[in-house]
Amino acid sequence: MFTFKLKPFVIFLLLFLVEVGIALWIDDAIIRPFFGDFLAVIALFFLLKTFLLMSDLNLAFVSLGIAYLLEFLQYCNFVKLIGLEKYKIIAIVLGSSFDWRDVFAYTLGIFAVFLFDKKTLGLSKA
Repeated sequence: MFTFKLKPFVIFLLLFLVEVGIALWIDDAIIRPFFGDFLAVIALFFLLKTFLLMSDLNLAFVSLGIAYLLEFLQYCNFVKLIGLEKYKIIAIVLGSSFDWRDVFAYTLGIFAVFLFDKKTLGLSKA
């Protein structure tokens, strides 16, 4: 069930670095809020693919489910509810405001995973 695969990990690290760059240097109305969420779910997919032996379809559903869960927790004001809003890194990772556009961006991100050439990305059944 568990493993370590280098290729998806490298893809995850590259996406993570792009995400950090977006968070640090871009403050606009499209790239940071929309493209950042789009990339975040793709990065999560590759992080999970690094360690889990599952089909890409199942990994996509798990990744999307986690993203949707986090967005739902934002809807419920979870970070504030449990008193963690003063911890900036937690508030950033978990998010603090629900937005349907985020849900849309996550969904498009997972669809994008399947639009890429599976050989190029090294996607497989397990």
